[in-house]
Amino acid sequence: MKREFKKLIYVLGIVGGLTTLNGCTNLEETVYDQLITDNYYNNKLEVLSAVLRPYTHANAWATPGQSGYWRLSEYSADQLAWPVKGRHGQDGGDWIRLHYHTWTPDEGTVNNAWNLMFWGMGLCTDPIENLEKRAPQEMGITEEERLAYIGELKLFRAFHYLKIMELWGNVPIVTKVGEPLSPPTASKAEVFAFIEKEILDNINNVPVLSKEMTGRVSRAAGYAMLVDLYLNAEVWTGTARWDDCIAAANQLINGAGGGQNGQMALDVNITDAFRPQNHLSKEVLMAIAYDFKISNTQPQWPADFFYFNQRDITGGGRNGNDGTVLIPGVFATFDNNDLRKSEWLLHGPQMRFDDPTRPVLGASDEYQGQPVVFVDNIRRNLEAKNNGTDPELLPSNMTTGEGTSGVRFNKYKLGHLAHEFYNSTDWNLYRLTWIYFAKAEAIMRKNGGVATPEAVELINASKSRAYTAADWPAKAYTTASLTLDELLAERGREFIFEGFRRQDLIRFGKFHTGTWWDHQPSDINKTLFPIPNNQRVLNANLAQNPGYN
Repeated sequence: MKREFKKLIYVLGIVGGLTTLNGCTNLEETVYDQLITDNYYNNKLEVLSAVLRPYTHANAWATPGQSGYWRLSEYSADQLAWPVKGRHGQDGGDWIRLHYHTWTPDEGTVNNAWNLMFWGMGLCTDPIENLEKRAPQEMGITEEERLAYIGELKLFRAFHYLKIMELWGNVPIVTKVGEPLSPPTASKAEVFAFIEKEILDNINNVPVLSKEMTGRVSRAAGYAMLVDLYLNAEVWTGTARWDDCIAAANQLINGAGGGQNGQMALDVNITDAFRPQNHLSKEVLMAIAYDFKISNTQPQWPADFFYFNQRDITGGGRNGNDGTVLIPGVFATFDNNDLRKSEWLLHGPQMRFDDPTRPVLGASDEYQGQPVVFVDNIRRNLEAKNNGTDPELLPSNMTTGEGTSGVRFNKYKLGHLAHEFYNSTDWNLYRLTWIYFAKAEAIMRKNGGVATPEAVELINASKSRAYTAADWPAKAYTTASLTLDELLAERGREFIFEGFRRQDLIRFGKFHTGTWWDHQPSDINKTLFPIPNNQRVLNANLAQNPGYN
């Protein structure tokens, strides 16, 4: 179970002695593979510490809070932004360039993501090598355990490569520590084939998902990676793999991947996968796990999502940098009777957790000491109020925000200070709901973009949870109403904040052609990020992606 997993990490000294989940910030050099030690695997505890080390590092790149995969994926898409709000949020123009697709090969955020993700890949490769060259009895483990650990690490390395391929496409394939010193670029098709083989070769060597495997890569995670790989195969290789996507999805739906709480199933409520005790969810397939009380591990995403005075809203102990907001208009894409709108988003006047009759007061911005009201626009409303002018006439762009601009994140809940699982909410990387959507999309694309009854049933199984029994009949999809465009829109509502939006837009052909808020169409080359110039200085064999030379 989650607590046992995190207790093990604590005992092994990973959290306290080697690094913390909130660390992994030394980005001064490129690392394709990080050498831990060659004289370390003397007993099972030492083996486990090496096997689990990549999980602590994944918090740094796979979740919001640092310039890793999540920020590049979401701030470049059509739902979320980090605009300048008064004197806050300029940050060297990093988020502005992501929003407008004006990044360059010298982008620090892109280079940081590269370093973090390849570092994590290396943290998988080193123990793979050590486990492969040692006999199990030398390490105090069984042969079955040795093979399972190798399989787990190879699957996790494949996950790193899957997300690296999403961002850069053409990248080096490295499976040995430091060999070669300057690895050459491999094509997207070659990287795709490597990932697929790694998963297929190892998926049956790892345990199925169970309470004991919560927070680790299991067989369920392997099948989810295959679904992800095949769903986007046409983008990456030019060849669609819809049947393979459906087959991998069926493995999970039919229970072949196990479940962290009995038989895998969709959660009954839209909050179950995002509450402090979301390790009890039945639909989570793969997650970054935390346990604040046992091991002092905690999510890093409040830094991106929370307001300066968020603790007064939540009753918790954490504030944030007043960063991420919904792009104007996204809030309106949710029906007013869609429960996700009220449960997952913060809009309007904010009241204190400890006294709901009193407003939360602003801090560190234009609304210092005034009631906090989050609005669905990004403009200087207070300035217009003070000047007696119409705020509707104000400019609205990435530089015109103020402290309370934008609708806010409320999807994941950390809980209040007295909550049993306060500050321990796991960050989900794959949910069964996402598998349902992937299978439905594959079915529709096989059918010329037209929904079948099975595709409709899959999406309705998810969407029905977002409405009351009285409201649902009028909101259910039919084969006529579930078009591909509507599927993309519903994906946006269901998976908002979860890190999938950029790749969804690319797959639907809208990432470089779409218009949203003040963002105008860019260029097809922007569907890949540039290979950072810093990396090409260190490795002359790295080829630059098209459009960035």
